[in-house]
Amino acid sequence: MAAIHVRTDSTVTKPVFDDEHVALTPPMTPPRSEVALPAATRKSENVPENYVEHTLKSTKALPPITWNNFYREINWLSLAILTITPAVAIYGFCTTTLSLKTAIWSVVYYYITGLGITAGYHRLWAHRSYNASKPLEWFLALAGAGAVEGSIRWWSRGHRAHHRYTDTDLDPYSAHKGLLWSHVGWMVLLPRRKPGVADISDLSKNPIVAWQHRNYVVLLLAMGFVVPTLVAGLGWGDWKGGYFFAGAARLCFVHHSTFCVNSLAHWLGETPFDDKHTPRDHFVTALVTIGEGYHNFHHEFPSDYRNAIKWFQYDPTKWFIKACQLVGLATQLKTFPDNEIKKGQLTMELKKMREIQEKIVWPASSNDLPVISWESFQEQAKHRPLIVVAGFIHDVASFLDEHPGGRHLLGKNIGKDATVPFFGGVYDHSNAAHNLLAMMRVGVLRGGLELESEKAVPPSQKLKVIRAQEMYMTPESSGVEEDDH
Repeated sequence: MAAIHVRTDSTVTKPVFDDEHVALTPPMTPPRSEVALPAATRKSENVPENYVEHTLKSTKALPPITWNNFYREINWLSLAILTITPAVAIYGFCTTTLSLKTAIWSVVYYYITGLGITAGYHRLWAHRSYNASKPLEWFLALAGAGAVEGSIRWWSRGHRAHHRYTDTDLDPYSAHKGLLWSHVGWMVLLPRRKPGVADISDLSKNPIVAWQHRNYVVLLLAMGFVVPTLVAGLGWGDWKGGYFFAGAARLCFVHHSTFCVNSLAHWLGETPFDDKHTPRDHFVTALVTIGEGYHNFHHEFPSDYRNAIKWFQYDPTKWFIKACQLVGLATQLKTFPDNEIKKGQLTMELKKMREIQEKIVWPASSNDLPVISWESFQEQAKHRPLIVVAGFIHDVASFLDEHPGGRHLLGKNIGKDATVPFFGGVYDHSNAAHNLLAMMRVGVLRGGLELESEKAVPPSQKLKVIRAQEMYMTPESSGVEEDDH
């Protein structure tokens, strides 16, 4: 998106330097020929301008999935987990009575395992948005395993690729491939190509992450089904309810809750910080994802430990991390500078205003109107109702009978300069009156508008959204010929 600014006039002033007072300074770096470039710099010169395009051209994707080969392209393990789990939960609902204690425990365990993903896998390990103490890391690693969404190492590698290559073919769950694909399709069907490169060297050095990765199969069974069943069974004797509701049904809800971050959060809502990619902010998505629904903010500022920045926005993951900080379990909570966040918001607001501005019909500028002498103006005013205000000649024929002050007030100024009466001599006109009058321009009075004065600019144009390149356009670049007079 081109840069957008607001300006208050139509001129650009260039700085003037006094040569006698300019301090001479040596070059900031030695000439290129005098210094050997470090190896890292020489290596970076070989990086293609567009890494994604280069990778897509230089690597071969698997053949497209068709009706003839789709059964060979299914990830049967993922399909089994995503179909058997809800089937078990449905069977449980049909055969087992849900007790109040088990229902409460199911909801509590839903949040525990969900936070293992949102506060652990996502904000701690994938984005390093805060530091966790060892007890908190162990808790989140175990809780995340109970969500049965892969190990920390595997999950974070894919998510870092998602952020680095958002909406491209190197994004493992690109929203451009459809809502169903970004929700579950990317897990059920084998990918056509590997996700883009992502550095997870920091996770490989983490002993808790490595331990969880090595023992993941055992942990997913223990935390996904055994623990919720044991708590309900040993606690109040509801072994079946613990298995069906706190185990299977809870797991189904956790799955689709976090899957919505990849699908719903890229489809529903607004883009208040950046519209370059698909992530969006929406309260509904936040409700179903334990606070991950302010996704436009998250993609713009991924290192921030928050998703929601306003106090009233629903983000229990943020509240959990903050609570951990208060009791000493979390430190160095990262927040993006508020000034930079406001820049993103302002940019989007300016873009919206620019879109509105481009749909509005504006008055003709002095460059697009004929230049008329005073004598010619007075002569033409004998045949049509012309008045001069702030150097512009206006034809008020369409407004004579609509003028709130009466036809006679406009009539007595025909053929005259009515600048003083219009600007308070007779009546201090409203902004709407100034804007409407500007739409009646038919010419420029020679000698009356060598440079457009403040009075000549309608209120609606005193603040105008312009693109950066428009600030420095010359008459030649704009296609407007300068007047020789």
